[in-house]
Amino acid sequence: MQITFASYNIHKAVGLDRRRDPDRILNILREIDADVLALQEVDRRYGRRMAVLPLDAIHSATDYVPVPLSTKPDSLGWHGNAILVRKGIELIEAAPVPLPVLEPRGAVRADLALDGHRFRVVGMHLDLSGLRRRHQVRSVLQHCAGCAKHVPTVMMGDLNEWSQRGGCLQEFDRHWRVLAPGRSFPSRRPIAQLDRIVISDRWEVAGTHVHHSPLAAIGSDHLPVVATIKLPKI
Repeated sequence: MQITFASYNIHKAVGLDRRRDPDRILNILREIDADVLALQEVDRRYGRRMAVLPLDAIHSATDYVPVPLSTKPDSLGWHGNAILVRKGIELIEAAPVPLPVLEPRGAVRADLALDGHRFRVVGMHLDLSGLRRRHQVRSVLQHCAGCAKHVPTVMMGDLNEWSQRGGCLQEFDRHWRVLAPGRSFPSRRPIAQLDRIVISDRWEVAGTHVHHSPLAAIGSDHLPVVATIKLPKI
């Protein structure tokens, strides 16, 4: 059984043309056609922190269901982080992941099940500070280690890590595999692998790539990253 995961920093739905276009982002999500999506910057930063992707549009225009994580009535995510799952994937539980922060950053966790197989997903958007990023990765790992049930896990998001192997990536020990689907930032001419997918050691990778369509090239300042992995037997 294969599951496709994708991470996408949608930049509050503001594209390189400086237009806020939620419909364009929804079209890109349909292009990616992942089973589980971790999105960053899905809410406006100030005031009521309103979602830039209307909930009714997600339900009517896509095959996804947002994981309920928001503590604010107008938001879609937690500190801008949201998880969307394809209809038919069961949500067991979900929770925000507390992070040490100096600026508004966050992470979210969802425990899911497909055909009776349970797995865990963490979406995150890490700090611009290298030291703070390392502390945040440690917090995410500690959170998952403290969960009542240990299950195959996928972590993904905009890590803001310019190093290919160092920095906060060193916090992942031999039980984790850091995937680098490719250069994803900036979207017009990507030079950095800021967006990563990290998997626990029980998954088997079928393939990874950066989604670089004409729409994605202008829809945000990041490109989506994608990994298809095989769900391990339990």
